[in-house]
Amino acid sequence: MKASEVRQKFLDFQKKRGHKVIAPAPLVLENDPTTLFTGSGMQPLLPYLLGQPHPDGDKLADSQPSLRLQDIEDVGDPRHTTVFEMLGNWSLGDYFKKEQIPAFFNFLTQEIGLNPEKIYVTCFIGNEKYGIPKDVEAAEIWQQVFKDAGIDAKIAEIGSAENGDKRGIKPGEHIFFYDDKENWWSRGGGIDSTPIGDPCGPDSEVFYDFGEDKQDVEKYGQSHPASDGARFMEIGNQVFMQYRRKEDGTFEELEKKNVDFGGGLERITAASIDSFDVFKISLLKPIIDKLEELSGKSYDNNTDEMRIIADHLRGAYLLTAQGLAPSNKQQGYALRRLIRRAVLKALDLGIAQDFIPEIIPIIAKNYEDLPDSILTNRDTAIAALEKEERAFRQTLNKGLKEMNKMVEQDADGILTGADLFKLQDTYGFPFEVSVEEAYRQNITLSKDYKEEFDKALAEQRERSKTASKGMFKGGLEDHGEMSTKYHTATHLTLAALKKLVDKDIHQQGSNITPERMRLDFNLDRKLTPEEKQAVEDQVNEWIKQDLPVVFDTYDKAYARDTLKAEGMFWDKYDDKVKVYTIGDFDAPTSREICGGPHVEHTGVLGHFKIKKEESSSAGVRRIKAILE
Repeated sequence: MKASEVRQKFLDFQKKRGHKVIAPAPLVLENDPTTLFTGSGMQPLLPYLLGQPHPDGDKLADSQPSLRLQDIEDVGDPRHTTVFEMLGNWSLGDYFKKEQIPAFFNFLTQEIGLNPEKIYVTCFIGNEKYGIPKDVEAAEIWQQVFKDAGIDAKIAEIGSAENGDKRGIKPGEHIFFYDDKENWWSRGGGIDSTPIGDPCGPDSEVFYDFGEDKQDVEKYGQSHPASDGARFMEIGNQVFMQYRRKEDGTFEELEKKNVDFGGGLERITAASIDSFDVFKISLLKPIIDKLEELSGKSYDNNTDEMRIIADHLRGAYLLTAQGLAPSNKQQGYALRRLIRRAVLKALDLGIAQDFIPEIIPIIAKNYEDLPDSILTNRDTAIAALEKEERAFRQTLNKGLKEMNKMVEQDADGILTGADLFKLQDTYGFPFEVSVEEAYRQNITLSKDYKEEFDKALAEQRERSKTASKGMFKGGLEDHGEMSTKYHTATHLTLAALKKLVDKDIHQQGSNITPERMRLDFNLDRKLTPEEKQAVEDQVNEWIKQDLPVVFDTYDKAYARDTLKAEGMFWDKYDDKVKVYTIGDFDAPTSREICGGPHVEHTGVLGHFKIKKEESSSAGVRRIKAILE
């Protein structure tokens, strides 16, 4: 079964269950300083899981492309990827465990055709410290589901993953109880780390069994679902948000309980073809086949290199097709890193010529089904990636020349760790390439070259940390008070620009942190000092007036044509949009399409001060401002 078939079957299945299929969010989220990329299916829906009503109702489904760079060093094994697609369905206070568990089992066995004997599941064992009981309800539902499929599923209490490594599983066991490290969901991780006020709860993970021969007992211990071994692979997780953490640290049951399900498209597809190697599915194998052709080498003998290239170029294409360009800052640097790692691995395979033009069309074809609303730059993506590859290959050639110069200038012909750092930092010549090239050319490396390199790198990071202190502070709590105030102030700033400078000014981008706001807007000239002062004074006047800030959900056409709401991406919005109005409803000070968050009245913002007005790009100006 192809991945595109699995995706469509899932969405059709959820439609039949009464879910509204919503469009996926971009990999780079607007106005979110807490993360570089969309890293999970639930991330764009977090406000609604926290209680905000969704315009499309309380039963939702989608397939969300995601990117997690924290997994980048693990890519090369059979199942880790930086980019993946998460199939998701949500109940926002509608159905719960007894509906969700059988539905997912039926999807896997009836729609995808998985053998129910190969399905294993986990549940939460409970926590005495906080008085949260064992999730017997979920286990009993699972037991009945297996029974209906003709399987007498036995239940085992494992506790910790370490216990599982020692115990393993016994014949007939399909349902396993684990502790909060494995089967509790909160934004903070384990149960002790659950943030105050957050919804949270037990989860039930689903695994596919690829056979006992895949388990490396000597390395990982006995096989069980939560083992690090290759026998079991998680293919889905059902989070049952039924608790909230109170101010005193204890937990209370929620009146309105949510279901948050996420299943990896790549992993479910791998299970459908009974392959523990996700790189053999339709989204990745054609890339591997092309790499074998270009290199003249086999996948079986070069799995690490080919897996890394296939994964990284897939992520690079999705990011570039969404309009991101390689750069040395933030998301652009992450994109550049993916491309460069792929090129280096191609060199390891002996592919000396530009190869991206051969690979990217294969990836683009694999993602023809993704909507244009997120892949807005499909036509220019290949050219942008080709350009980056050519530039990096030139960098590599220059780095080799500089390396040879350093060796010639050293009396003993030795290359030090400080030299290796300079090659990377100044010339973009990666450390691992320098070391490999030194061995190839019989260049002597200093005895402590790795420690010397790490020291130089640490010193540079410390300088960077000091320089960027306060630029972005992670954690979802940054959607709190100050970010909320700055978000609202951004709306007022745009409204003042439209009123006082040019009515045809529109937002071209924004960035909000707890320390400041940044607004990009179209204008082909500098603001005069008088205009800047007038904008600042106008915003402060609106703050002084303590205007109300209200929102409601409307049909997109009504919001655009009747309400005349300001919006950046009309073609990307869903059919229903959230509109924030500041001031009088019939004669608003500001009215914009926006997801929030905002204050309830402007009087709480404080004093608005423009710190800088500058060029952002051709025809685009940028204002940076603070609230005092």
